[in-house]
Amino acid sequence: MGHQEPDVVDRGRFDTAVTPWEGARWRDAALAWAERELTAHGLRVTGPRSVRLRPWSVLVRLPVEGHSSVWFKANPPAAAFEAGLAESLARWVPEHVLTPLAVDAGRGWSLLPHGGALFREVLDRGPADARAWEEPLRQYAETQRALVTYAARIEALGVPGARTHALPEIFDRLVTENAVLDAAEKRRLRASRARLVDWCAELTEIGVPDSLDHSDLHEGQFFAREPGRFTFFDWGDALVGPPFCSLLVPLRAARARYGSDVLPRLRDAYLEPWTGTGHHTPADLRRAADLACRLGAIGRACSWGRLFPGTSDAADGAASAAYWLRELMARR
Repeated sequence: MGHQEPDVVDRGRFDTAVTPWEGARWRDAALAWAERELTAHGLRVTGPRSVRLRPWSVLVRLPVEGHSSVWFKANPPAAAFEAGLAESLARWVPEHVLTPLAVDAGRGWSLLPHGGALFREVLDRGPADARAWEEPLRQYAETQRALVTYAARIEALGVPGARTHALPEIFDRLVTENAVLDAAEKRRLRASRARLVDWCAELTEIGVPDSLDHSDLHEGQFFAREPGRFTFFDWGDALVGPPFCSLLVPLRAARARYGSDVLPRLRDAYLEPWTGTGHHTPADLRRAADLACRLGAIGRACSWGRLFPGTSDAADGAASAAYWLRELMARR
């Protein structure tokens, strides 16, 4: 692929983000690894690469002969588990996830095929119909149900645990370590902690088993690979904990597009695969979803700590984490 500067480098609003891409030695090693893995698959790069740099990932698009493109992804150390997780998910639930062409789990590198049209693209070009969310939510729930038995193995891959009993302690740490919250606001958040403990106790009593929580399941995080079939990817924010926490982000995304009236129907579409166990009433599952949608804010706050070391955007990350902590404790 050579060492020439790529034609396009997209930094978004993060002009001063520090990523490994700035280091020539790291960049050369990453591109050489990608080239070797492509060659092993009989693939060859045919055009200039483009690079998307963010404080939480390096993503390089590689135009490949006979394919739309292949993507190289590098995660920061705190999210390096994504490479090994993606490889394992491709074995455990291959019908639901994007299968990597290659991974280097030790370095947090992945080589990923093009997965088709993003769900966001499908929504943008279609009629404004919230029912389009129902089937991907059902299939995502099926994925989580299938992964319940793998929860401990997923944690062993390095995916952070955020099980229900641990959420109050995680909340304490997030509040203490956040540099954006002032002392008065930290006191107010801590004063509300008893409510958080009660929510966790109630969710534990309902007894939905822990599984993989994507934690950032918006319209750009899965492909509509064919009508009625969806492929989930981008697991860098993932946690192991209450699975219904995953509803927080997609329901917010749907509300932004369609309004709040659609939310009960979409929640129930997600809950449908969980009714087959016979262990919980529909009312129990809806209550668990309500509680988990509150508690999911803790996972969102955690994700903003997974940036490349030394990035100048750490303050933005702390501000985003503070936003989610405020959202959590504003709920009644």
